[in-house]
Amino acid sequence: MAASREAMLSCVLLLLWAAAVCVCREVFLPPGPLYRVAGFPLSLPCSVSGYEGSRTQDFEWFLYRMGSGGHPIGVISTRDRGFPYAPFLERVKEGEVRVERDSGDAVRLVIQRLRAEDQGTWECYTPSTDSRYLGNYSAKVPVRVIPDSLKVNHTPTPQAPPSRSLGSQSLPEGVGLELTCAASVKSEQHTHLSVTFVVQGGGGARGVAREGGSGHDVRDIISIGRDLGVYPGRGGVYERRYAEGGVSVEKRRGQSEEEGDFYSLRIESLQPSDSGTYFCKVSQWIHDPEGSWERIAQRTVGLGNVVVQPITDSLSVSVSPQGEVSLPAGSPLSLSCEVGGLSPASRPSVLVQWLRGLSGGAELAVARLGPDGVVTWGDGDVVRRGGASLEKEAEGRYTLRFYSAHPADSGVYRCAVSVYTGQAPPTGTPAASQRSRGVNVSLRTKAVTVTAQAGLAPGPPLNRGHTFSLLCNISIAMTGPAQAEVKWLVMPVREGEEEPGEGRLLAVLRHDGTSRLYSNGSDVSVDRPAPSSYRLRIHRAGQEDQGLYRCKVEVWGMDQHGGWFNTGAHSHSNTVRVYMYSLASDLLFIPIIVGVATAVFVGVVIVASVTCCFMNRLARKGSRK
Repeated sequence: MAASREAMLSCVLLLLWAAAVCVCREVFLPPGPLYRVAGFPLSLPCSVSGYEGSRTQDFEWFLYRMGSGGHPIGVISTRDRGFPYAPFLERVKEGEVRVERDSGDAVRLVIQRLRAEDQGTWECYTPSTDSRYLGNYSAKVPVRVIPDSLKVNHTPTPQAPPSRSLGSQSLPEGVGLELTCAASVKSEQHTHLSVTFVVQGGGGARGVAREGGSGHDVRDIISIGRDLGVYPGRGGVYERRYAEGGVSVEKRRGQSEEEGDFYSLRIESLQPSDSGTYFCKVSQWIHDPEGSWERIAQRTVGLGNVVVQPITDSLSVSVSPQGEVSLPAGSPLSLSCEVGGLSPASRPSVLVQWLRGLSGGAELAVARLGPDGVVTWGDGDVVRRGGASLEKEAEGRYTLRFYSAHPADSGVYRCAVSVYTGQAPPTGTPAASQRSRGVNVSLRTKAVTVTAQAGLAPGPPLNRGHTFSLLCNISIAMTGPAQAEVKWLVMPVREGEEEPGEGRLLAVLRHDGTSRLYSNGSDVSVDRPAPSSYRLRIHRAGQEDQGLYRCKVEVWGMDQHGGWFNTGAHSHSNTVRVYMYSLASDLLFIPIIVGVATAVFVGVVIVASVTCCFMNRLARKGSRK
């Protein structure tokens, strides 16, 4: 009994050792059955492992048709060109049936267009290169060929007229686009559909598309996957536009099984890069026994050619009146900006700005009217001077009005227009921008003569801590009412300068009687003691108030509506030098300081002398002892 157990244990160990050291050939095919659609490709991967000999193995394929009694039909071989039987001979010669090698021990059988008679059990056989016959040398998989029932049609969208969804069309930038296709499939097997909208050609800055596209530039726009998930084209503008809501896709159930389901692509605002030929690509998928999804059919239908006309090609901006405008000061002024070439279907958002040229080539934004209808004034003085407005009078017409134009409103005016499409905010990148030609506006004023003379007001010497006054006497010659605005300026004294600069603004007495002070710590006041005399007073003056003073006079006139405006006439006075003297009390400190210093010095000398004599006397006493 013990001997039999030892024998059995030895056999088991021997079998385990043989299994461990034995290398057995094994051929692999995917598990079946595999369902494929007639008329579409079939790809069967086959690989071998555990073999001896050459790393490049040969493969032979056989088909066992149903009802053939188990007789194989030779299809194709990697080592024998005369291997195919008659049913496959022509198809192999034409390349419709072929073997593609993935590696030395892995190939795949490819049938370009599967036929109904290709249904059956397929066998992949590998001729032996081994020293011993071990393992399996072939594998089989059943293939079922099902009818092609996938139907894809181009369908006009119910929400859009046929001109928007059929054939070749030219559309302005910014309009919406909706394209729809219908897809249906009848299959006893459980299959899924995926739908992808693609565009071919176009994509350039000018948005030019030819019929048929370029043949290479094919871009996925958006897809509904076999899992019903939505997937925008990756790594491109459509992914961003999908995230912003500019591109979407929708699936709708048809009313009958024959009608199928409807799939609609929506582009909210077309861009020139959207030009091209559009297609709807539908794929049928099946879940193979090994767990992977396999595409078994695919059909594509054209949806039409689209050419997007850029707004820059049609946008026009002009102003009226044109050329030059010359008006008396105080007159009303209207400038209109005409914006043309925009299609209402584009739903354009227009930003209009009026600019006035300044000296040196700079420009001032007078006013802007945003797409939201809000007016923003860049030059607030325009409104304060005589009143102004910016309105959209009609579609494409934007008018800037001055109720009482003043000389300060003179300049070259231009209208700058930025056009946005879709839902782009005015802070985004405009689809197009353009400026009008300039119109030169000049406001005439009557002849004005003005002079100014500055001087110190009579009074005590300019001592530190006292108040001193400066007078600015003016003379204005002008037809009609006039007022003066007087500005007081101060400049530091710099020896050697022949002409002082503009100086620092110290105080202003405006034409309406209001004042504004700009002094840095000094106690300053301004008033008008006489009709033609203006006074600046510095209270408790200090050394920092020394300098060169002068006044600047600007003349204001009255327009026909009773409003005041700056005529532009002005004059600078002469400069007055102000030097602050020290107070008498300050001078008393000099003898006190000198006396104290002298007394300290004399005291030090006396103490030093006494100390020296005392030390000498002590020294003599010590020598006697």
